[in-house]
Amino acid sequence: MNTRTDSAATRPQAAPAASAPPAASADRRAAGGLRTWAQFLGAGLVWGASFLFMTVALTGVSFTQVAWSRTVLGALTLGLVVLAVRPRVDGGPMLPREPIVWLHFLVIGVVGCVIPFLLFSWAQQSVTSSLASILNATTPIMTALIATLAFRVEKLDASRWFGVLVGIVGVVIIIAPWQAALAGSIAGQLACLGATACYGVMFGYTRRFLSGRPIAQTTFAFLQVGTGGVVMLLLTPLLAVGPVRLDVAVIVCLAILGVFGTGLAYVWNIGVIRAWGPTNASTVTYVTPVVGVLLGVLILREPLSWNEPLGALVVMVGILLTQGRIRMSRRAPARA
Repeated sequence: MNTRTDSAATRPQAAPAASAPPAASADRRAAGGLRTWAQFLGAGLVWGASFLFMTVALTGVSFTQVAWSRTVLGALTLGLVVLAVRPRVDGGPMLPREPIVWLHFLVIGVVGCVIPFLLFSWAQQSVTSSLASILNATTPIMTALIATLAFRVEKLDASRWFGVLVGIVGVVIIIAPWQAALAGSIAGQLACLGATACYGVMFGYTRRFLSGRPIAQTTFAFLQVGTGGVVMLLLTPLLAVGPVRLDVAVIVCLAILGVFGTGLAYVWNIGVIRAWGPTNASTVTYVTPVVGVLLGVLILREPLSWNEPLGALVVMVGILLTQGRIRMSRRAPARA
């Protein structure tokens, strides 16, 4: 999942010389609002359901084949979108020309797609889709921590640091180290956290080296997923070759994971960022675990321990604090 924004790509377009009639303007605003809500809910549903799709896909293919398929299909989908739309910023080139920029995209393609996709699909061999979706919600906490400590592109005040600590407490509650039968899923849960840490590195790296460059958002998404797809193709003999047992459910899940979850949902998210701004668009983080848990419990009949939703709520409070949406109250200085 990618909720970053790029200032050059999200600047408002110039207003037309002649304004439309008031009724037409109101209709257009209403349509745009409905469209944005549809894109927001679509991205949240697809990203939340992706953990269910991975679980079903793993019944017919290996975890490496799941990651390979979603990355390659996502890259092809975004490539077709870029060819159709041909987005540019201020009349500049459609694709960047500096070699160093392509190297930066290779880094975030590996760290933001290849490694986390492999980790999540491997983890879901031992972790339920519900639990994986809950752990995925730690991405904003990881991002704040890594962007501050590793890349120094963020600065956390006391309230935000407290949010990070609250988020860590939530993760501990989710993992539940006091449980006796923990060994079977601890590695999978740590793999999920490793994947969200990768997302944190990707966001911090992007902010440090790519933010502000004149690259359209759709092109940005294509270059990130596309470079990841190229790496997957180069690793085909290691990742994609092996026995498969394809049926309709497995094929449909792989197609949705690639075309929608790793392709079109990125484009929808860009539309939300442009309409609402990055902070409001990032609230999709609160939608995905709810969708993931509901689908896992209702469709896959997965068990849900009391500590998992409780830990998820604690993580959400940590996210709200870390993002500055809620702050610790400060005492007013005493007056003489």
